[in-house]
Amino acid sequence: MRRFVVWGDNALARRLVGELINSYGAQVTVIVPSLTQNLAPEIAELCAPDPWSMVVQERRLSAATFLRPELAEAEAIAFVDADDVANVDAALIARETLPDVRVVLRMFNTVLGEGVASRLRNCAVLSASEIAAPAFVAAALGDNTPTSIRLTDGQQLMAVDRDAAVLSVSDIRCGLAITATGESLPADDDAADLVLVSTYGHPLPAPRRVGRHPLRTTRLVLKGGLRRVLVGVAALIGTGTVVVAAVKDLSPWRALYVTVLTTLGGANADLGARRVSQAVDLALVVAGVAVIPAVTAAVVNTLVKARLKIAAGGLAVPVGNHVIVIGLGNVGARVVQELHDQGIDVVAVDRSSTARGVAVARSLGIPVILGDARDTETLDAASVTTARCLVMVTTDDVTNLEAALLARSLRADLRVVLRLFEEDFARRIKVAFGINHSRSVSYLAAPAFAASMVGSEVIDTIPVGRRVLLVAEVRVGAHSRLEGRPFHEVNVVNEIRLVAVQTGRPGLEQGVQTFWWPERNRGRTLDRAHTLVVVATRAGLVSLLERAA
Repeated sequence: MRRFVVWGDNALARRLVGELINSYGAQVTVIVPSLTQNLAPEIAELCAPDPWSMVVQERRLSAATFLRPELAEAEAIAFVDADDVANVDAALIARETLPDVRVVLRMFNTVLGEGVASRLRNCAVLSASEIAAPAFVAAALGDNTPTSIRLTDGQQLMAVDRDAAVLSVSDIRCGLAITATGESLPADDDAADLVLVSTYGHPLPAPRRVGRHPLRTTRLVLKGGLRRVLVGVAALIGTGTVVVAAVKDLSPWRALYVTVLTTLGGANADLGARRVSQAVDLALVVAGVAVIPAVTAAVVNTLVKARLKIAAGGLAVPVGNHVIVIGLGNVGARVVQELHDQGIDVVAVDRSSTARGVAVARSLGIPVILGDARDTETLDAASVTTARCLVMVTTDDVTNLEAALLARSLRADLRVVLRLFEEDFARRIKVAFGINHSRSVSYLAAPAFAASMVGSEVIDTIPVGRRVLLVAEVRVGAHSRLEGRPFHEVNVVNEIRLVAVQTGRPGLEQGVQTFWWPERNRGRTLDRAHTLVVVATRAGLVSLLERAA
């Protein structure tokens, strides 16, 4: 029986342990810093029915930890703590002790992750937030948001709504899902409304970047008290112009000229003028004395407030049809980035100015509201009544639900996407409150981590509702049940769809060759030099790995 090790006591660790035990029938040893804190007790409950799976306590990892017999026999170790540095440190300790074990790292920092993966042999680096973010974005924008996928040979695929696809029918590689019924990988490709297309030879348009509006500062200045002062000055000058034209018998332009100079610049006394004319001059001079300081004070006050607001990154001008993202942790930061890349206006909200996504949002010029989303003032500041969607991705289910219900009380038809851990809880929320869109980060990410631990290279995931389809590369093993079998026998309705077969390896002289539409190559058979590119459900990938081993 296969044995794996998981280090961590969070939601992803819990879901990953369940995936390995229930889907792969594996023995799992879980290392936690405390048996009573965080989700360690729940993880222990998952392991309890299996006499070979266990939870061990190690307050601090060391080389001695990995010398324990149950750890030394492991095929792979997953380090899924929320701290990138802690995961890297733990992986380095494990590699020193167990040089041949496969290491799977959870990391948010992709640059650091690529560096670690290139230096640690037999190592895979995955980001739970990167895997889950497209599902939240798709739910926010309408569930069929295009998902881009790049294969190891550089070719690119895209999951798109069939009606929105601008490519020819020959570019469709397979049907992914019938979203109305939730059926994945149907037998009839033509029935699927979510399809996988090849973008080879069809350059993708660059994402529309949303920059600062060129008149943003002007709009900030011309608002509030300053606007009222300027309107008053304009009314005074207009009235003065009419009076001067009538009293002094001047043309409209000359009357305006005299009025503006007199009001803003003072006037020379004219003792020979008529009394009515002198009275008008006096009134304008007195008004000018009052107007100039008022305008100066209003301009200074407004400019200072505008400067402070822009510097703080808050919502400085009214917006509409935007997406509000509440919770700027790892997932929130990814969601904000992806929405921005797709040209969607975003307003970000978090209680803490030190949250990871705050710096990300401000670097993109996205307004950031610092406050509690459970307060009406915070939601009003984010302009919730004019938003197209509210995405709640804090790590607390209760906070997410509370803020969502408050937002719905302010606008009943607001589209809401919730981050919820438990699927049963999400189902009850849907029935009780009519909130139809909820996602679980650990539920979306765990299948990719589990598949990576057993040796499959998960390229990407395609969100379909609360679940994901896995895009994976699986090598055909020598003497496996797949070797010598026709290409089309890889397919299993509703579970596995073969997209392409690759020959060769990256870095070799001949490089990688990709055969698309394998069903057209029914005369060809698989051999140990082939790598399968498949789209699969979690159960489908498990069965395929068994056949390819």
